[in-house]
Amino acid sequence: MRRVILSAAMSLDGYIAGPDGEIDWIVMDPDMDFGALMARFDTVLMGRRSYEHSLEQGQAGMPGMRTVVISRTLRPADSPGITVSADPAATIAGLKSERGKDIWLFGGASLFASLLEGRLVDALELAVIPVLLGAGLGLCPGLAGPARLQLVGHRVYEKTGTVTLEFVPGAPRRGSDGVVQ
Repeated sequence: MRRVILSAAMSLDGYIAGPDGEIDWIVMDPDMDFGALMARFDTVLMGRRSYEHSLEQGQAGMPGMRTVVISRTLRPADSPGITVSADPAATIAGLKSERGKDIWLFGGASLFASLLEGRLVDALELAVIPVLLGAGLGLCPGLAGPARLQLVGHRVYEKTGTVTLEFVPGAPRRGSDGVVQ
């Protein structure tokens, strides 16, 4: 079954964009295989603000991927070539029932928080960039309460100091001997 995966860069102090939406602090490590990352997805899922920001950059979503925007205010007629939905649960259920690759939850910090609370996110892949921004757009603003995550993978990129962390939602399980599995 297809999975919804948040794959994002984040500063060490938890921001995914600077105070004015800037992302120029994100370093591209030469050892990261961005082609392999992109090849895992065929659909990009965005919130309205992330979609509008991509339009400002001259693109509607990601090249070569189906774009689905979750929005209560964006009109489908104003956005030809993309899918607009106000119902994230039904949209994600429909996407997951289709054949295809994983679904990239791209941008949309508020959308991420609501999807995480709704148990609609299957995995988080964070590239933690060694920079402190001090302010900006947090990873999940408005999260109603703690969301327990289980670390399932990590990697350190020596050239830039970037650390990738892979999580799945849910608390770690303990075996009968008390050891985390």
